Amino acid sequence: MNIRTPRGVALVCALLVTIFGTGSVTAIFWIYGVQAPVQALALGGFVLFALSAAVIYSAIEKFIYQKVRIIYKNIHRFKSTKERARDVHMGEDVMEKVRLDVMDWATEKVNEISLLKEQDTFRKEFIGNLAHELKTPVFNIQGYILTLLEGALEDPEHNRKFLMKAAKNVDRMARLIDDLDVITKIEGGSLELDVATFDLGHLVREVMDQLEPRAKRADISVVFVEDGGRKIDVQGDAGKIEQVITNLVSNSLRYGKEKGTTQIRCYDMEEQVLVEVADDGLGMSEEHLPRIFERFYRVDKSRSRNAGGSGLGLAIVKHIIEAHDQSISVRSTQGKGSTFSFTLLKA
Repeated sequence: MNIRTPRGVALVCALLVTIFGTGSVTAIFWIYGVQAPVQALALGGFVLFALSAAVIYSAIEKFIYQKVRIIYKNIHRFKSTKERARDVHMGEDVMEKVRLDVMDWATEKVNEISLLKEQDTFRKEFIGNLAHELKTPVFNIQGYILTLLEGALEDPEHNRKFLMKAAKNVDRMARLIDDLDVITKIEGGSLELDVATFDLGHLVREVMDQLEPRAKRADISVVFVEDGGRKIDVQGDAGKIEQVITNLVSNSLRYGKEKGTTQIRCYDMEEQVLVEVADDGLGMSEEHLPRIFERFYRVDKSRSRNAGGSGLGLAIVKHIIEAHDQSISVRSTQGKGSTFSFTLLKA
């Protein structure tokens, strides 16, 4: 018998009442020197036990149903799951079940509050970062337009110069909006991948051709270290992987050093291909590595904005690779350069 259940409590209390009652009657008979009728005492004790148990059980049941049962059902009502509130059974350890349910409910609410706080912090950081990213080009455009209106508009040389600067900042804003649109689609699960087999080496060479003018302006050599010109067939969305490689190489050009080198290598790993984009540029300290793929995270904020980055490139890269069920990592040494590595499934 479990004495922690309402039924067990009622039986124990009834037993104590019976012992006390029959003991008292026996003591009275003994005081007056009268022999106690054993059969009558036994029958009376049984009746007393039954009545006591019934009365106590009824009282406990009334308390449970009027008090504890309300708590028990309210807990289930406010649970995030759609589980129906179970009825209270008097043969169970109701108080223990209520205690456990209260603890589960409290833990669930604490987790929900923590998640809401994290989301609120993320929202505030995101809005603040976005406002900061937009503020610079907007203020620049405003300054160029005011300069033109104050007289430079009449000077053809200055006119063209300031209009080109304004156009450059408009392009920067457009890139930021495009990157936001891409990352929103990826995170929302609405971006579909057109998975097919393609030659990764050919894709890398195309990216190098596209970025050659930027590499020349930065005075940085971009080298594809090929394995004897062997064809590298992989599975994935060629357009999205092109964006990944473009972002990583652009990142190396943005933070590289003059006369430096960016190397692209591909390694055969049986079922996968490991792609590495390595530079000998500024590098970064270890403290930045865990957050480098976060949206708008910048190691050197002033240099990043001056270089024209949106702050979303690496976040997009990470999401695209993870959408392919693959992984990406980074290793870096300050003053020596950085290496970004990601995998693709072999065809």
